[in-house]
Amino acid sequence: MAGRLKLRRGRVVATDPLEVEVGGERRRAWADEVLLGEMREGDEVVVNVAALDLGLGSGGFDVVHVNLSRGLDGGGVDGPHVIKLNYTSLQHPVEPVDRQDSRLFPSGAGQRKGTGEGGARVAVGILPLHGHLAPAAWAAAQAAPGLRVGYVQTGGGALPGSFSRDVRELRERGLLAGHVTAAPAYGGEQEALSTAGALDAAGSLGWEAVLVGPGPGIIGSETAYGHGGMAALDSAHAALSLDLPTVISPRLSGADPRKRHLGLSHHTRAVLELLLAPVDVAVPEGEPEIAAVLEPLGHRVHAAPADLDRYGASGLPVTTMGRSLSEDPLFFAAPLAAGAVFARSVAGQGL
Repeated sequence: MAGRLKLRRGRVVATDPLEVEVGGERRRAWADEVLLGEMREGDEVVVNVAALDLGLGSGGFDVVHVNLSRGLDGGGVDGPHVIKLNYTSLQHPVEPVDRQDSRLFPSGAGQRKGTGEGGARVAVGILPLHGHLAPAAWAAAQAAPGLRVGYVQTGGGALPGSFSRDVRELRERGLLAGHVTAAPAYGGEQEALSTAGALDAAGSLGWEAVLVGPGPGIIGSETAYGHGGMAALDSAHAALSLDLPTVISPRLSGADPRKRHLGLSHHTRAVLELLLAPVDVAVPEGEPEIAAVLEPLGHRVHAAPADLDRYGASGLPVTTMGRSLSEDPLFFAAPLAAGAVFARSVAGQGL
């Protein structure tokens, strides 16, 4: 049975980084200012303290629920009649990017599923967790300079689109052409009501390829299927149903202290075992043991180089779960290889 919200009153005592005093204790906090507005020192707020009280890793901070000082006069947005986070206290209207002229509508006659204005199909790269986004986007740009790659954020991790520092940096560097949040995720540059809708709209957004994956902080439970990695299953099926080239970046590790994530993570294995059709799976060159584990699962395995040295010097994120690139190179090699395979799949270049 679900527990009640663990809400407490607090006062903002610092804004960069955000800290809130709750019951005389200064606590780390995060506020979705896209929804809640600006936070200032002295503001009275209500925070959800559940994650910090539980000592969660990537989610170990309080989350501001409402700003009592300046958040009760928000005007919202006029026009859209579609709601995200519907039937919660954070429901808000959005303008969906999902297309009306898709294959089910007469106005889309003659246009292939998942295509843009010129009829070229976008390629789709499926990410198992947010830590793969930066290396995959960087590697795709090295393999195909000028490639317009967008990012579709799904469920499975953090839902607010404004939460990811990686997305902001990749956009600033021109390594991502855009950011769409697909329900239940919200708050990206554009909104989609489903992952399939986001992928179907990608071509009309001017994207040539799409990286799809959860926001930061993957959900985990030590169960077979109760984890955020399962979002990749839904994303891959959405891409396949739209007849789009689909490449999966597998979650790999050579140093994770949890046995279920060593080598090929059980997150990726579960997805590959449950997929209803074959996909392309990238592996780093020089990892025959990983390839041998993947091949019996019935998918097309492609090896590609992973330039760890150049990525390490790029200034992009080089840590995962407290481990550095030098401590767990296999984790980063997987999305670097996937980015290269993904770039080759664009416009049917072949794998």
